[in-house]
Amino acid sequence: QVQLVESGGDLVQPGGSLRLSCAASGFRFSYHYMYWFRQAPGKGLEWVSRINPLGSEPNYTDSVKGRFTISRDNAKNTLYLQMNSLKFEDTAVYYCAADRAGEARGQGTQVTVSS
Repeated sequence: QVQLVESGGDLVQPGGSLRLSCAASGFRFSYHYMYWFRQAPGKGLEWVSRINPLGSEPNYTDSVKGRFTISRDNAKNTLYLQMNSLKFEDTAVYYCAADRAGEARGQGTQVTVSS
């Protein structure tokens, strides 16, 4: 079955950077679109980014465009999210997912942006 394990979350100051990773197993990673979602305290699940199986044509929600970069390494079955110029409002649990609804997702990794 689909197994996704996110890592890389941390406490960071505004303007800082983090790189999230997601190790995938249990399915043919290189065949799938992959997604990042996030859930801020008290809010619903929000789609953040998407990348196609070849690692091209990334898409982003407007609030992270120009700051976040999604990428993947199909040889390592790993998805990444490079986050730069972090803002307070980026504070959330970040999930990677193998479906557009975010239902097949990992346990998440906490990103806290605070001074």
